[in-house]
Amino acid sequence: MTDPYFFGYGSLVNTKSHSYADPRPATLKGWRRAWVATARYPVVLLSGVRAEGHSIQGLIAAVPGADWDALDAREAGYARLQASQHVDHDLPHPTDVSVYAVDPDHIHDTSGHMILLSYLDVVVQGFHEVYGVDGVRHFFETTDNWHTPIVDDRADPFYPRHQKLTRTQRALVDDNLARLSAQIKQRHEAPLPAKF
Repeated sequence: MTDPYFFGYGSLVNTKSHSYADPRPATLKGWRRAWVATARYPVVLLSGVRAEGHSIQGLIAAVPGADWDALDAREAGYARLQASQHVDHDLPHPTDVSVYAVDPDHIHDTSGHMILLSYLDVVVQGFHEVYGVDGVRHFFETTDNWHTPIVDDRADPFYPRHQKLTRTQRALVDDNLARLSAQIKQRHEAPLPAKF
């Protein structure tokens, strides 16, 4: 029996943020990404949302022995959903693939919530390393709710799996945010709670 895989479309695309085996590019059909707010967290989460006619790039990786406990804990704000029939990949055999997404019933208006720049940095670094500059642009174009304010926490990262970006990767983040006219606040303007 083969191991199941997860499809990651955000921070899980960045293999520096996890050690799951056999990571490889894949596409999830019928979905987009969106920054969403929930009652559970003071900052927004990047979630997959169903969107007929759309698709998003990402990464699949194996979950050895179908031991989902550690990944379920990491993705505690999300529901794990069966997605095998929606994922295009280059594995030579049929494979069970799951995706994590926030339950639509738990999504709130993003007012009063913020995107962590340290979180976004991790996502963009992953897309740059897997898909290059075009993949980064595609990420920004297939993600909704960029009107949500972004808190610049790079100097003191709040995101627990933050990574050091290259100068090129940092410029990719900043240039795309400028292109989208994103609202960026300094950390002293947007106090963060004690923990994520």
